[in-house]
Amino acid sequence: MNQRVLDNRYELQELIGGGGMADVYKARDILLDRTVAVKILHEQFKRDTEFIQKFHREAQAAAKLSHPNIVNIYDVGVMGDDHYIVMEYVPGSTLKDRIKQEGHLSVADALHVARDIASALAHAHANNLVHCDIKPHNILMMADGSAKVADFGIARAVTESTMTYTGNVVGSVHYFSPEQAKGTMITPRSDVYALGVVLYEMLTGQLPFTGETPVSIAMKHLQEQPRSVRQLDESIPPVVEAIVARAMQKDANMRPSSSELVQDITQAQQMLGGYSAGVTDPYATQVLPRVQESPLAVRSERYAQPAYDEDEEEDKSIFKSKKFVAGLVMVLMMGFFVGAFLSFGKFWSTAEVEVPDVTGKQMTLAKQILEDKRLRVKVDEEFSAEVPAGMVISQNPEGGAKVKEERLITIKVSKGGENIEMPDIRGLKKADAIAKLEKMGLKIGLITEKASDTEEAGVVISTDPRVGTRVTRGETIDLVISKGKKEQKSSVPDVTGLPLESARKALTSAGFKVGSVERKASKQAEGTVISQSPGGGAEALTGESIHLVVAEAGKTTEEKTDKSTKKDSGKQEAVAPKPNESSKSR
Repeated sequence: MNQRVLDNRYELQELIGGGGMADVYKARDILLDRTVAVKILHEQFKRDTEFIQKFHREAQAAAKLSHPNIVNIYDVGVMGDDHYIVMEYVPGSTLKDRIKQEGHLSVADALHVARDIASALAHAHANNLVHCDIKPHNILMMADGSAKVADFGIARAVTESTMTYTGNVVGSVHYFSPEQAKGTMITPRSDVYALGVVLYEMLTGQLPFTGETPVSIAMKHLQEQPRSVRQLDESIPPVVEAIVARAMQKDANMRPSSSELVQDITQAQQMLGGYSAGVTDPYATQVLPRVQESPLAVRSERYAQPAYDEDEEEDKSIFKSKKFVAGLVMVLMMGFFVGAFLSFGKFWSTAEVEVPDVTGKQMTLAKQILEDKRLRVKVDEEFSAEVPAGMVISQNPEGGAKVKEERLITIKVSKGGENIEMPDIRGLKKADAIAKLEKMGLKIGLITEKASDTEEAGVVISTDPRVGTRVTRGETIDLVISKGKKEQKSSVPDVTGLPLESARKALTSAGFKVGSVERKASKQAEGTVISQSPGGGAEALTGESIHLVVAEAGKTTEEKTDKSTKKDSGKQEAVAPKPNESSKSR
């Protein structure tokens, strides 16, 4: 290739990689005389101002990260139309290349790589930076087997552009968290889900979800549960299966944080110390003392058969013998002691242990944690809509309690929500619908109102989830309530000057009613509309009454008033007595 130099400092030597967003070059930093990797954005991104701003902002934030499992970012710059990032050069291949070459990694190697990635994420999350695109393609493998996470910064910018560049981030859909697939808020636990998928692939050589289109794969992340890793490979220890299952929980709140995931993986590595050395059963060396091996159990077997004296008379009932009664008493006493042992551990022992808190952990992992403390475990299952299936709801005794070794710890494990069919409550009054749902153990969620031409106000129009779908007890149901027919407004016709009957027809055909009709003397033709309220052209509700004033026959009001005054004056003059007549009468 023709050598190019960016900003008189970074000499591009060869193209070593690329993808839908950028090309990566091996380059030489002329100023510091060291080999670096330079990532240059593709042409289509150069015209997106918003993308470029986010790219620089996030890349600068990523440059502040300093961790042995994160590829260092040295510089961010622009030369002409080229926007670039200068990074640490890591010779070697990606984790994706290694999976392809080996088919799948050993349990020990997969946990080692996963722990490196989780450590890197914990550091980034502590600095308020979310990667958003964790996948094997972005994990660089070092010669010593350790891993480095690459592409901090650019992944965040691309995610915030929300797949506006068709096809550019299709490869990542296999590792999308449900919230990324749904387009809702992304959090640090979104990275944890993606790491769970990566660990799944490292252990099995397979992806949990595949499909013909990105959309179909995204829908599986939202709706389907993957086959467990132990179903694909029975040699994978249950504790590792539990780590994968917990990291890939659909509900982000049920996933561990990245720092908690580091602790889980570290604990699993300690548990499986002999696994990579060829031990068939990783728990074979962790044999806990059994009740039947204890001296107390041996003695209980000795008393299990009451003694029988052959010299006793044959007709004498054995149940009345003194030996039987004594033996029975002893057996009952031993039963008490064995029960005490089962419930409270080795009561003759002074060794005490602190009960680990396993609430919220996957059942297999919880059992292993408790058994490692030389405690025995009893599992009870119950339905729970709040706690995902397979996770511990509660325990007895609680975490932190001091008990003797071999104490029986009862853990309640969720079977998930009990499945029921969503009832048809459409057409019910709001209060009746709520009462019915609550009686079935369902919760009321968002209640909204919507106009309806078919349902009267106050009744249920629809529900979410829909009628007939399977729901779980404790699930939240949203309701849409009718608020009656939608009130529509339209323009009132101008009927002034029209005859009354014509005005009526015009208003009725426009969806209005004729209200009161007032008659008023006017110079206009008799029976025509003088005025209206609301006036012509005004916006009014459909069905509203329009008040009309209609012209009355005859003169105007003023003329009538003048004539009436004159007539009254004439009458008064005619009635008044003449002066001569008055004098005559006197």
